[in-house]
Amino acid sequence: MDSRMAPRFIRTAHWNLRPAPRANGEGSAGDGCGMLTVDKLTKVFGGFTAVNQISFALREGEILGLIGPNGSGKSTTFNLLAGAFAPTRGSIRFLGREIGGQPAYRVAHYGIGRTFQIPRPFRRLSLLENVALAAYYGQQQRPAREKAYAQAKEALEQVGLPADPEARVDALGAAALKKLELARALATQPKLLLADESLGGLDETEMEQAAAMLSRIRTQRGVTIIWVEHIMGVLMRVVDRCLVLDHGEVIAEGRPEQVAHDPRVIEVYLGTDAQDVQATVAARSA
Repeated sequence: MDSRMAPRFIRTAHWNLRPAPRANGEGSAGDGCGMLTVDKLTKVFGGFTAVNQISFALREGEILGLIGPNGSGKSTTFNLLAGAFAPTRGSIRFLGREIGGQPAYRVAHYGIGRTFQIPRPFRRLSLLENVALAAYYGQQQRPAREKAYAQAKEALEQVGLPADPEARVDALGAAALKKLELARALATQPKLLLADESLGGLDETEMEQAAAMLSRIRTQRGVTIIWVEHIMGVLMRVVDRCLVLDHGEVIAEGRPEQVAHDPRVIEVYLGTDAQDVQATVAARSA
């Protein structure tokens, strides 16, 4: 949607209340044995293999940290899961349904919400309108206009932003823009949230608050989370497991205390920060 047209649409357009069409072969939440199963996922761009036969399973209710150095394939993996890219090979099954290669809007309708590293809200809309748009278009069964606004208000309150219809995007700083991005994802009522570098550009206090917010969202909403992040000292205090990528391949997987002491992870990623990360993990376990 052209952002210049969005204000008029929000205030005056007739909202189509027909549900979005169901895809052929769409399964139910009871199909399959896990929330998300990725098998030999591969993405090739020309002659470059960005993701090479990644396999992992995600349990309902956990927070999985997806980590690795720059260029390791994290963003490509996220885009494959979210429907921005189609796999070259391999399988992505969500709640018993194959979703690999499905368009992003359909993946969102299946129950996968995502945030982006760089928030791009509609600048001419209020915070409430921004989030209401996500609530309306991001769900399989499109809600009535009033319900979309109610869901938007709930999401804004959960991330600590004002639900006042007059609150504007232009007044937001970096931390608040990250919160708005998260609220838009939550308004789609996801079962799985893909959180992409939620701490980027934040100071230490804001990082702690953002990490606590993700943990609280898991508890309050029952949302499962995959979190891509470079700030290891914060991430390791929140996640249940870590999946470590390097050059598009999985090099380690396990609990934070296992990953933090893995020699290959230290060599290719943690480096001189390894002792600090290990101390963080030890303090969490104490």
